[in-house]
Amino acid sequence: MQNEAGETVDLYIPRKCSWTNRILAANDHGAVQLNVANIDPVTGLFTKTSTTFALCGYLRSQDEGDMALTALVRKNDAATSSD
Repeated sequence: MQNEAGETVDLYIPRKCSWTNRILAANDHGAVQLNVANIDPVTGLFTKTSTTFALCGYLRSQDEGDMALTALVRKNDAATSSD
């Protein structure tokens, strides 16, 4: 929920899967959150920033976690290189 100034005032904001948009419940013990380093495309060096992706346990149990993470990283790379 947001107040009149547009600030988030909720005490708890649940995480969501980056691929399926499922809410990651507290009892989803198969869920993972990964920080992927951002790399400068010219020099190939770490830019001291990272992008966070969360994957739900259902996605990992269906053996689609690797495919989803690869697609998310490629989408993120395409978005950052066009800026």
